Amino acid sequence: LLVQPIIGYMSDRTWGRFGRRRPYFTVGAILASLALFAMPNSPALWIAAGMLWIMDASINVSMEPFRAFVGDNLPKHQRTLGFAMQSFFIGIGAIVASALPWMMANWFDVSNTAGPGQIPDTVKWSFYLGGVVFLAAVSWTVFSSREYSPEEIAEFEAGEEEAEAFESAEPRAAGKYHRGGLGWIVAGTALLVWIVTAGLDKQLYILSIGAIAFGGLQIVTGLMQSGGRTDNGLYQIVEDLFHMPRVMKQLAVVQFCSWFALFAMWIYSTAAVTSYHFGTSDVTSAAYNEGANWVGVLFASYNGFAALAAIAIPFTARRLGCRWAHLVNLMLGGAGLISFLFIRDPAWLIVPMIGVGIAWASILSLPYALLSDVLPTAKMGIYMGIFNFFIVIPQLIAASVLGLLLREFFGGQGIYGLVIGGALMILAGFTTLMVDKEAEPQSAA
Repeated sequence: LLVQPIIGYMSDRTWGRFGRRRPYFTVGAILASLALFAMPNSPALWIAAGMLWIMDASINVSMEPFRAFVGDNLPKHQRTLGFAMQSFFIGIGAIVASALPWMMANWFDVSNTAGPGQIPDTVKWSFYLGGVVFLAAVSWTVFSSREYSPEEIAEFEAGEEEAEAFESAEPRAAGKYHRGGLGWIVAGTALLVWIVTAGLDKQLYILSIGAIAFGGLQIVTGLMQSGGRTDNGLYQIVEDLFHMPRVMKQLAVVQFCSWFALFAMWIYSTAAVTSYHFGTSDVTSAAYNEGANWVGVLFASYNGFAALAAIAIPFTARRLGCRWAHLVNLMLGGAGLISFLFIRDPAWLIVPMIGVGIAWASILSLPYALLSDVLPTAKMGIYMGIFNFFIVIPQLIAASVLGLLLREFFGGQGIYGLVIGGALMILAGFTTLMVDKEAEPQSAA
């Protein structure tokens, strides 16, 4: 939520001997790899948590410019293929990473056991190998690819209607920032008072504090504008947020529903499968652990199906168009999640994961193909970072309200978390048709 738009803004304005995006790939990969090496050797929990934060921030530094990099380097008719290939390698990487401890224990005889308070060698070496592979993969991109010069970028942008329309947008007035900010602060404060006085779920604090923070951010931005202090990252990020292209606003709805659904799947799959399909909620029981292990297999399988689906997505997008292809893919994913309610034999849960994998591959590729075609090249990085808001915010909201919804309306049964997720994924598919047809890449129109 914080790192990606900042890195996007900075990478848009970076031009040097090492390129525009590649310095961020390199620095982020080095820091993330060092954190991966250090994390399994942390002497205390707080140090491990700190390494996790550093690793997460560094991965964002390294990976945020990659989507802008595709937009920078590929012509519009090739971007669907470019983003689909990213989905393919994400799926392959997820499968290998999930299986690493097992492979080390069974193929290389690395110890899979440890004493109290110790970490098994299989886990340690998985972290070490992950750091090496991450750094090596990013280094390959850094040294084997090139970036266009500022003059070439300007030449590509010449005559693009999207860029001209963006440049002609009037800055948002300081008064609007102040009024909007005050409104958000009042609404957030009222929600906070209601949560406290009514004794509601403490997780709802995320919503109220988030609203207050967004209001304060607008007021600060308004003060910057009225004081003429507009040449800084904070002002530019907020200003660009309020001047998002129309297609980006439409895709924000698609992303919101999609990632809310995914988060519901990630946090409720174990509870749903263990209680509904294995008949237990006792975390100490053998049945629970068997169910939890099966969820791990299901998650690995959807990443595998996603890798295969990524190969087919460019062809279906060319045939149907990106919008209709995304609708079909999300409907398959949503139907897969809902079908967990009707499939009682856990062995058959592999089948709906085919649809989930297809949807996952589509979510990681087609919205970006639609978005990149309407963004001015000079702001590709910052807008890809802002687009990340609509990945993180729905997950924060889901973390705040899903538990409350399940307790109040579904008796706390995790299986209905998957049903809600499936319904929202299907809704996300239909909202894709709200996206302007003009956003279709040339090869998919």
